[in-house]
Parts: sequence; C-alpha cells; structure tokens
Amino acid sequence: MNSTKNSQPTILVVEDEGLVRLDAVETLRDAGYAVVEAVNAEQALALVAGGGKVDVLFTDINMPGRMDGLELARRVNRLEPRIHLLLTSGKVRPERGQIPDAGLFLPKPYSPEAVTRAVDRMLA
Repeated sequence: MNSTKNSQPTILVVEDEGLVRLDAVETLRDAGYAVVEAVNAEQALALVAGGGKVDVLFTDINMPGRMDGLELARRVNRLEPRIHLLLTSGKVRPERGQIPDAGLFLPKPYSPEAVTRAVDRMLA
C-alpha cells in the first residue's frame, strides 16, 4: 500500500489503558511505522473522519464510552474501506463475521513481535 520510503504507513492505536497504549505505540514506532494515538473510539473516529492519514486501525474492543472497538471498526470500514483493521481484547474473542472485511483479531496479552507481524502482513 504505502510502502515507499518517503511515506511510512500510519497506524492509529486506540487503547484506553495508558501503559498498554504506550507499549503498542513504542513497538510500532520501533518497527518503523508512524503512529497516531487515541484514548477512545470517539476520538479515533473523529481523527479518521477528519481526513487524518491512517493505514491501519489497531483498536482494543473493550473501551469506555458510547462505542466499543467493534463498532469503531465497522464505522471506520464504512467511512474508509481502505483502512486495515486489527482488533485486540483480553476479554472477548469476536467471531469471524463480527470483524469487517479482512480484519484480524490479536488476543491479549500479545507480544511486540505479534503486533508487528500482524501489521506487516496487513500492509504487504
């Protein structure tokens, strides 16, 4: 997709737990990706709707607020179908049909290698 050296792919990390978000952001930055952060689904959706560059949405499913990660993924997919979807949770395991298109699910706890492998595979 955006594999040119001048425009590194951008990952939007959506996670309400600060330390978990920080770990994911550092992992993805260390892997060479540009990273944008959001603390909840509403903030993430506003970023996407506002035309921010996002290649992969990496979101937790369980979050406080009016919208969880699954609903965020559905809305982002309707708004920008080119954005790849990577969902995670330590509490629920969505069925295949619950994740839009070719989205992937990564169970928590995940290793830094598992995150970068999943993103690399989506962008290949």
